Amino acid sequence: MVIHWLLLKVVVLGAVLGPYHNPLIAEAADYPITKRGCQSTCGNLSIPYPFGSRDSDPGCRHGPSSFTVDCDNSTGHPTPYLDNRDSNLQILDISLEHHEMRVAVNISRDCYNSAGHNENSWSFIDVTLGDFPISSTENKFFAVGCDTKAYFLDSNGDFAFGCMSACNEIAEVTNGPCSGIGCCETSIPRNSFGYNISIFSFKNHTDVLSFNNCSYAFVAEIGFYNFSSGDLSRLELDQAPLVLDWAVGDKNCSISKKSGDYMCTNNTRCTDAENGSGYKCACLEGFHGNPYLENGCQDIDECADPNKNQCDEVNGQCTNVVGNYTCSCRKGYHGDGWKDRQGCTANASHLVRILVGAGVSTIVLLLFSAGFLYLGIQKRKLIRLKEQYFKQNGGLLLQQQLHERDRTTNTMKIFTAEELEKATNNYNESRIVGRGGYGTVYKGLLPNDTVVAIKKSKLVDKTQIGRFVNEVIVLSRINHRNVVKLLGCCLETEVPLLVYEFVSNGTLFDHVHNPDKSAKMSWDARLRIASDTAGVLSYLHSAASIPIIHCDVKSPNILLDHNYTAKVSDFGASRLVPLDQAELSTLVQGTRGYLDPECLHTNQLTEKSDVYSFGVVLAELITGKRVLSFDRPEKERSLAMHFLSALKDNRLFQIVDGVIANEGNNEQVREVANVAKRCLAVKGEERPTMKEVAIELEGLKEKPNHPWMSSVDLHEEEALHLLGEKTHPTVYMDGIETMNTGPSDSMKNVVMTPVNSGR
Repeated sequence: MVIHWLLLKVVVLGAVLGPYHNPLIAEAADYPITKRGCQSTCGNLSIPYPFGSRDSDPGCRHGPSSFTVDCDNSTGHPTPYLDNRDSNLQILDISLEHHEMRVAVNISRDCYNSAGHNENSWSFIDVTLGDFPISSTENKFFAVGCDTKAYFLDSNGDFAFGCMSACNEIAEVTNGPCSGIGCCETSIPRNSFGYNISIFSFKNHTDVLSFNNCSYAFVAEIGFYNFSSGDLSRLELDQAPLVLDWAVGDKNCSISKKSGDYMCTNNTRCTDAENGSGYKCACLEGFHGNPYLENGCQDIDECADPNKNQCDEVNGQCTNVVGNYTCSCRKGYHGDGWKDRQGCTANASHLVRILVGAGVSTIVLLLFSAGFLYLGIQKRKLIRLKEQYFKQNGGLLLQQQLHERDRTTNTMKIFTAEELEKATNNYNESRIVGRGGYGTVYKGLLPNDTVVAIKKSKLVDKTQIGRFVNEVIVLSRINHRNVVKLLGCCLETEVPLLVYEFVSNGTLFDHVHNPDKSAKMSWDARLRIASDTAGVLSYLHSAASIPIIHCDVKSPNILLDHNYTAKVSDFGASRLVPLDQAELSTLVQGTRGYLDPECLHTNQLTEKSDVYSFGVVLAELITGKRVLSFDRPEKERSLAMHFLSALKDNRLFQIVDGVIANEGNNEQVREVANVAKRCLAVKGEERPTMKEVAIELEGLKEKPNHPWMSSVDLHEEEALHLLGEKTHPTVYMDGIETMNTGPSDSMKNVVMTPVNSGR
């Protein structure tokens, strides 16, 4: 019986493979289908990547086990199975072009005799296909018999269907397509990854036992089975070919392209799977090969195969180009070279050639003139568009105000669009150094070899142009060593462009949260950065001719140069505060974790909003933790709440950054933490001004870290008496730096002087 079954199987598989052409075998010599060093065949089966042999290195195949080919060599002839040989799903072929795989599946049969069931019945078959769905367009469900009803049940139980076949005598049966008399068929729905087949009989074949004692049911490739009346007495098949669809991944193209495991390589296109999930890669037209291998899609030389090009075969010439080919005529012939168009014909007389040449020259001249005229019109349109943008972005007002200012002190330049395009190589993606809520920052190189940062803003509300111009004017006059200097702007584009000095050492955020960089950030460096940043904000609030609220104070907006000098940047959200106003009504802007909770509820913006955000930056410098973390309890997900909770429970040094924990600066750390605590007060009126914060941090920075200072609780006057007179922090007045050196009482007067509206 076993020998008989094996012979039948060989006959069936030979019949299955016989009528079909496997393009992978035919073209295997043209291009590689597997990774270098990986097994490419198992018997007659070519194994294209992402499929790979179980006996090869795991890197030879795509991750999921479904792409594993188990090559069984135990029978003397290598036999490939899907996943593993225990699956009993022999692979017949795998198509890269159509993303299909053909496997051999068993046929279900239910046989009867006058005494009951026959021993050769398999009336119930269960087929599991893993991650590959049955092709709904390439397969059908068949049932054969004259007393037969068969059911197909999806393995997940999502759907079920079937068909019924009946007949009374052999004379009623006709060969050919299944019509329900002796044989029936029906289509397969999509998204079926396995099935159960069951066969039943109405009368145990008692009425048709003389010519039909068995019922058969199976799923098979369309075109494989053609009904014959002889099949009613015995169907000489044990297996049938089943076509499966395959794809890679479990997401569509648009999502997969953004992930790191996207598999489509060069010269390919991606399409979403229509059956099941995932996506499929294919070579572009004019290329062939394996789209899942690096450089796997290679250019087709159409000229080497007359069947692949449409050039005139007699007098034409074919020229291969990447992804395509062109046709032309040999010398002495004219035409377009394509055999299905004009083809190539012998040249006409000399006069005809002259006339044709003159006509062509006239046409070329007209086309050239028209093109030149078109380019001239387009250039004038471009000039007018730039003028429109210049006026729309407040260029005339800006020019007027710059002209009215002292030319000797004004260093801001109005750049042209061409200058900045050249400086950024037409805003090449490789020049991007940062993205934010208000625009993109590019690294640029001016003709004088000055490296600059060019900020390309998002669309600006046209009603705010006057405010934008005022802001540019104010920023152009700020000459503070800890503010990124504004060098100029460009107003010839749809959105304004701002040009700043380039700061080379990245952001404070990167230095605090990158383990390799934070290890180099000592406490002294952190305190100096905090003090310099506070000085900038104090200057903006208190010393600028028109006070400025930054509105987006955060560690990503504090840049560091090669000496770790802080440079405050990104004034895109900043607001100018008229001297007669203490607060502004505004839409809430800023970054989660740094936002002032009071402003969030009242929509009233004050300088104390910057104080709160600066307090979060101080907490970052002390703890090295991110401002938002879902690893912390819900009430402490924001760094501000986490920090305040630790201070309240006397757990400060449990959350201090390990880099500074053992430096012996505990007293300074505790004092800075108390400054941060006051900055993070929920009510703005309870927070200090930035001027007070700047003076206190400057004092801490200048204060020696003596051991006795941390062990003895000295009153302020006693400490000042012991230290003697000390240098006061830098005070900025109208952009000019002055060192205020006076006795300690003077400093106390500065600290305690009330400041209206936070200035």
